[in-house]
Amino acid sequence: MNPIRFMVIAALLPAALLLSACGSLPSQPGEPERVEITEETDTARLADAEQTLLGLEEATPFPDLTPSRDIPVGESPPSEDIWGRVRAGMGMPDYRHHPSVQPHIQWHLCRPDFIQRVTARAEPLLHYILEEIEARDLPTELLLLPIVESAYLPFAYSHGRAAGIWQFIPSTGRHFGLKQNWWYDGRRDIHASTTAALDYLQQLNQRFDGDWLLALAAYNAGQGTVARAIQRNERLGRPTDFWSLDLPRETRQYVPKLLALRSLVEDPWAYHVELWPVPDEPYLELVQLDGQLDLAVAARLAGLDLEEVYQLNPGFNRWATDPEGPHHLLLPRDRAPAFREGLAALDASERVVWNRHRIQEGETLIHIARQYRTTVAMLQSTNNIRGSNIRAGQYLLVPSASEPASTYTLTADQRRTQTQARGPAGRVQHQHLVQAGDTFWGLSRRYNVSVQELARWNGMAPGDTLRPGQRLSVWLSSDAGPVASAGPAALQNPAARRQTVNYAVRPGDSLASIGQRFQVSVADIRRWNNLGNGNLIRPGQTLTLYVDVTSQGGGA
Repeated sequence: MNPIRFMVIAALLPAALLLSACGSLPSQPGEPERVEITEETDTARLADAEQTLLGLEEATPFPDLTPSRDIPVGESPPSEDIWGRVRAGMGMPDYRHHPSVQPHIQWHLCRPDFIQRVTARAEPLLHYILEEIEARDLPTELLLLPIVESAYLPFAYSHGRAAGIWQFIPSTGRHFGLKQNWWYDGRRDIHASTTAALDYLQQLNQRFDGDWLLALAAYNAGQGTVARAIQRNERLGRPTDFWSLDLPRETRQYVPKLLALRSLVEDPWAYHVELWPVPDEPYLELVQLDGQLDLAVAARLAGLDLEEVYQLNPGFNRWATDPEGPHHLLLPRDRAPAFREGLAALDASERVVWNRHRIQEGETLIHIARQYRTTVAMLQSTNNIRGSNIRAGQYLLVPSASEPASTYTLTADQRRTQTQARGPAGRVQHQHLVQAGDTFWGLSRRYNVSVQELARWNGMAPGDTLRPGQRLSVWLSSDAGPVASAGPAALQNPAARRQTVNYAVRPGDSLASIGQRFQVSVADIRRWNNLGNGNLIRPGQTLTLYVDVTSQGGGA
């Protein structure tokens, strides 16, 4: 064979094999849909594969950035690049050749832009988080964990109600001191959630005797799940390392995903992977406040766009910081001095605009709070009101935003509105006004959509509570015909006529008598309530029924 031809074939063969493997590779090996994210910017739109990997929510990513310099593939990055510092601090085992890790490495090799796009989005945060990791002498691979959890999307929200780049569920977040209320969600606060996540990871590492793979598995599945798997193997005389445990499918994929990223960052030249060049220098600074501050005022003092203030401080749900704290902001380091100087010179009355509201006949604290985008508790605290009694003619001091609501584009309400406005192609939007007793499951049956779809369209999780008066966006097939939410017109639609009834079983009731009373079949009652043929019903038990309101002749 011609030696030149042989060399060309040898050079092209790895690429050909890679392309062949990429063509047959699933979107992500063993990956369930975990995180729901929405992309706001066209230039930072996720690829289909990334959507499979992650899913979507009410999130807006950091702006897409244009590379300031190119690094030829296969060459070492500049010495000032942060990735060299990450390599120097790695402390987890190298499992790049493990059969459970190899498919995830292959996944990235088939989608080389994914890791670059994610780290470009995360660039403002990486140095700050790395310093927090190093201050505790933890392995620097933990800087990559938010890639697995959330792709570093600050507003990421999962179907399991996990939020933020570290994906804390509500209960675990509260356990680690992450405050969650109308004004603020500490699970999305970059500073607070990073502190909490590293606290949690340190505890897990100690709990499992310094084994980082078990600690990571416990971060994903819960330490009880991992501990029980270890105990089960001990009883059977089997090894108790991560690879030997019978763990949930998601967890068996979760740890290898981080180990795959570790391999790519440790040796990008071997894999011909280009990492986003992140300077090894501080970008963010934590600035302490001494009280509530309008975020539009904060943006003006820092010389930033309001959207950037929200992206760096995604824990704030509303137009201002939480009146009860925490009183801090993360700002670009070069803007912090001017911000502090401007804040010190600012009159207290300018930090938050105050309105003098005269109470009208029939108004309640709830009505007034909604009008000014604040809370009843805030009105009570500010005006020394105990209880909810107010009288027409009295005046209240009410804090309010300095700019129109549309200016604060990344508040919780604005993000949800943006999410609700985006639906699948070829479908028609329908607005549903939530009534007392409505559930995601009941509404999914009514509109013939899945619970997961309904939650995703509204920037929520299936376990979130629906409140009467809340508006939900439902995207129906274009040939489904008009659907009315309430009123006589709704009775023309069979799905809209169906109402949810929670029925408490009475002494002497049977499935047959209940079915006859509500004009539904016994088979439907069994199916709606997961009752097998042998299941008995008991007085006091609650059954969920879906009844046609037009077929009911009177009281139940």
